[in-house]
Formats: sequence, C-alpha cells, structure tokens
Amino acid sequence: MKVDVTHERDSSIAAILPFCNCYDSFVIPAIVLAAGKSTRMGRPKANLPLDPNRAAAESRETFLTRVVRTFLDAGIDDVVVVVGHEAAAVVGDFAGSGLPARLVENADYETGQLSSLLAGLRVVDRPGVVATLVTLVDVPLVSAATVRAVVDRYRQTHALVVRPTRGVQHGHPLLIDRALFDLLRQANPTTGAKPVVRAHSTRDGDIEIDDTGAFTDIDTPADYEELVQGLRRS
Repeated sequence: MKVDVTHERDSSIAAILPFCNCYDSFVIPAIVLAAGKSTRMGRPKANLPLDPNRAAAESRETFLTRVVRTFLDAGIDDVVVVVGHEAAAVVGDFAGSGLPARLVENADYETGQLSSLLAGLRVVDRPGVVATLVTLVDVPLVSAATVRAVVDRYRQTHALVVRPTRGVQHGHPLLIDRALFDLLRQANPTTGAKPVVRAHSTRDGDIEIDDTGAFTDIDTPADYEELVQGLRRS
C-alpha cells in the first residue's frame, strides 16, 4: 500500500483512506497524536515495536499500529494520525500494516502538542461529527474495552469531556465534544488543551476504568524496556 502525506497547511489532505467532506450523523472519529520529537526516548515512539524480537516489519506490532488497531477494534471507523518529526519514517513503517487510517503531517509540530491536535481537528471537523477521541501514541496499551466505555459514557451523559480515571489519575483516550473545538482553536499554545479540558471536566464525564494500559505513558528507554519485559511475561 502506497502512502502519501502532505503538509497539513495545504488545502488537500493526503490520506490512506479517501478524504471525506462529511460523515453520517453522530460520528466520533479518533485523533492519534504522533508528531512529537520523542526527545527522551531518542527515536520515534510511533515506530517502536512491542516485540523487538520480531524482525519482519509486516508482522511487527508497533506503538502506532497497536493504537490504530485498538480504535478500529472498538468500532471507531475514522482514525486520523498526526505525524511531524521524522514523518517519512513513521509513515513508511505504518504503511506496511495495511491498517485503514488517515495520516496528516503537521509541519508546525515543534510549536507544541496543541498544533497537532488542531491539525487533527481540521481533518475530522465535518458535518455529522459530535465529538472526537484523542490519544497519544505514547499510550499504546489502552484496551478497546476502554475506548468503548468512554464512547458509551458520552452517549449516556453528553458530557463535554469524557476521560478514564483511576483515583486521581486521568488516562486515555480523551473524548472532547464538538462544542469545545473552537475553544481549543483559541487556546494558548503554551498551555495547550489542558485548561480547556480541566474547565469542562465533570463528574459525569469521569469514568473509573480498570485498565492499566489507559494510564501507562511510555516516555523513556527505561519505560520501554519495562513495557517489553512485562509483555513477555504476560
């Protein structure tokens, strides 16, 4: 499968799936943020294999393929991946998976994570969309059951923000109602989306989740080694 990616600031969005101008009603797409420099890891986290001993790229599960597959398994039909740093390497690695997802390159990724979220919103914000799911490629082990639980809570409560919780921890994926999209566009790039999310989080939108993967953020080589060893033991 050939994958072409253009800069998000262009008028056309190159994608693995055809670009769509609208959706059916009550659609919740997903945005995967995978544009960062992975400075502490030292290499793109999107391409990290969950099983480093499996050499063949076509049979290797990476952070990015796992996240995309999880959304698809949860019934999310439209998954948008925002790439930036070493975009060609990330896209080239992902292309071999054959997974249906749309990739968009954020040329401004160095200005902060908010720029990547807004790049994703510009792709998914179409008639029929009621909210979007957002997650980081740094959180590869969240389960499909958690994704479904977040969507179900939104359908039940219509909370503006829905997020997995475990005590005082907040996990992924995060669901953001479309009513907040403009506030995100107006947000301060320095502080990012967090003030908007915090200001509109409610008890109805916080859902207690028993899923360690929803709260496991892999940032460093030590985190990665611990993850791999844990998967080998499981």
